[in-house]
Amino acid sequence: MEDERPAKGPKIVPVKNKMPASIQITAEQLLREAKEKQLEYVAPPPRQKISDPEELAEYRMKKRKELEDAIRKNRLKMVNWVKYAHWEESQQEIQRARSIWERTLDVDYRNIAIWLKYAEMEMRYKQINHARNIWDRAIAILPRANQLWYKYTYMEEMLGNVAGCRQIFERWMEWQPDEQAWNTYIKFELRYNELERARMIYERFVVTHPEPRNWIRYAKFEEQNNYVKSSRRIYERAIEFFGEEHLNERLLLEFARFEEHQKEHERCRMVYKYALEHLPKSSCEDIFKAYTIHEKKYGDRTGIEDVITSKRKFQYEEELKENAMDYDTWFDYLRLLESEGDFAVIRESYEKAIAQVPPIQEKRYWRRYIYLWINYALFEELEAEDIELTRGVYKACLNLIPHKKFTFAKIWLYYAQFEIRQKELASVRKILGTAIGLCPKDKLFRGYIDLEIQLREFDNCRRLYEKFLEFGPDNCTTWIKFAELESILGDTDRARAIYELAIEQPRLDMPELLWKAFIDFEIEQQEYDRARKLYSKLLKKTQHVKVWLSLAQFEASIDESDSIDRARDVFEQAYKTLRTANDKEERLMLVEHWLEFEKERGTQESVARVEKCLPKRTKQRRKILSEDGTDTGQWEENMQLVFPDDEAVQPHLKLLAMAKRWKKGNDDVPTSANETTNNPASTTRTTTETEDNDIPLPESRIDDEEMNDES
Repeated sequence: MEDERPAKGPKIVPVKNKMPASIQITAEQLLREAKEKQLEYVAPPPRQKISDPEELAEYRMKKRKELEDAIRKNRLKMVNWVKYAHWEESQQEIQRARSIWERTLDVDYRNIAIWLKYAEMEMRYKQINHARNIWDRAIAILPRANQLWYKYTYMEEMLGNVAGCRQIFERWMEWQPDEQAWNTYIKFELRYNELERARMIYERFVVTHPEPRNWIRYAKFEEQNNYVKSSRRIYERAIEFFGEEHLNERLLLEFARFEEHQKEHERCRMVYKYALEHLPKSSCEDIFKAYTIHEKKYGDRTGIEDVITSKRKFQYEEELKENAMDYDTWFDYLRLLESEGDFAVIRESYEKAIAQVPPIQEKRYWRRYIYLWINYALFEELEAEDIELTRGVYKACLNLIPHKKFTFAKIWLYYAQFEIRQKELASVRKILGTAIGLCPKDKLFRGYIDLEIQLREFDNCRRLYEKFLEFGPDNCTTWIKFAELESILGDTDRARAIYELAIEQPRLDMPELLWKAFIDFEIEQQEYDRARKLYSKLLKKTQHVKVWLSLAQFEASIDESDSIDRARDVFEQAYKTLRTANDKEERLMLVEHWLEFEKERGTQESVARVEKCLPKRTKQRRKILSEDGTDTGQWEENMQLVFPDDEAVQPHLKLLAMAKRWKKGNDDVPTSANETTNNPASTTRTTTETEDNDIPLPESRIDDEEMNDES
């Protein structure tokens, strides 16, 4: 009988000499050798055609073993569970699928998606009671998950179980959910003409969520159903509920409009007066405007208001006579005319306004003027509802703008959106194509691409992105968006090719964002070797410490057996590389992150080894020289980071520090000099004392001039 015990691997020999080798091998060489020694590509097994029950049973057993192994490797990965359950469902093994869903819930019962998929499976197979059981369990465990309640009530309503659906809503309302849930319950009752029940729900709703908008919604509900007295009573209750300290402007406005609709003008006037008396002046602007409009319509002061309006119009006209280019005055004047509603006068005034073309063709002089055209077009479309005139306004505006010198992307986009509302897609593409041909701008390209994405015309999006990149190849955001589009469409090869083209561009505005997006894309695709190659390319371009830290973090985050060793190798290589750099703060940042990594993932020995690399802060003094190089007689102090490697390279620093300390000790404190002579270890420790102790140590300060003399 053969021995079925697993074969033992090779014995791991502990490393005795941990010093760096004389010949260093870079990560690039390791990756190149690994690529060269890679085995040949093994084609996947051919698809087999099952022809009898035995083969089917064998296939099912093999597939179940694979899925169970995947679950056993990572129980918390819900994708494997869902895939397993869906596969059993596809095999019409409902009992097995049900068992797998139950096992999944044992692992993570707080996952809302699992409950939804489980219940939807039961509903697909018309197992209504099973589905109800699942929904009941779900809402009992997760009562704050609104999606579960929505699905449950929707199922019961589709089955025609109105009473059961109402009971579920009542259970839901006991948890006092958000406003949307209450509105859903009310709409449910209104669908079955249960006005009295809807009124009772509204009463509970305004108690649970007593915001002004909910009181207004309740009152409008009563008004729509011709319960005028009840609606008025609700407004009065709302005002009493909020009191004088928390009155709401919108609530009083709606109350006044309600009274105006009921032709109770005296009541409406009293509401406006109450609002003006009790609300702060800063929030009375809309109240005053509405009150003025009401008095214009129904009050006795109509003639006075007409005089005031005429006076304002006269003032505006006088100002425009003095300065016809005062576009802000034109805006106020046209707004006043629009409030009167005389379309002929408004059109005539707009024509006069747009005739005041800026005399200089510079964009800063046209910025305010162009909004006259925009307001004109919006007036024709929304107020006058004249489509042909609106189209004519847009065309006249575009013909007026000198596109060779500057343009306004908002005009092109507003025109295109107007044609979309008219369902003229051919015209939309023609307009935006003309805009890009005449005056290509980033905003135009983005607006056109967003439109094509909404229309799901992805081939057009690709062509637009190509044109966009021809116009601005240094725009990293465009490259990233293009690649993200291809990634969303599932074409990873195209996305990767786009990223590779982007990083090869000689000039980019934000290359760090592009590299980060490319690396994140490869990591998301779990192409770790490609990500390492990207890091290697990036390190050839820059040796910034953040790139090294990002590479180390990437290596440590991979779920592989040698991830810690890889990360440690990255830290060591970075430390050796940055040793030659002048910026010691970057080295300090690297060592600090390395130390944190070793404390979390390493051993005590590795932590101690990294701690030895920490620098020490020392003070240095040097003479201040004037601009012509003469000595000013003043000294300045600065802090300097001294790494252990720097001390090994410059051993004279320690020798000079000891000499200076010995000299000062002999001059000032003889006894201290004797102690220093007897204990040389204390001399070394004092020389490398850090600044963090906040104790002045004059013996640790080294003057540049004295260092030169000693050398």
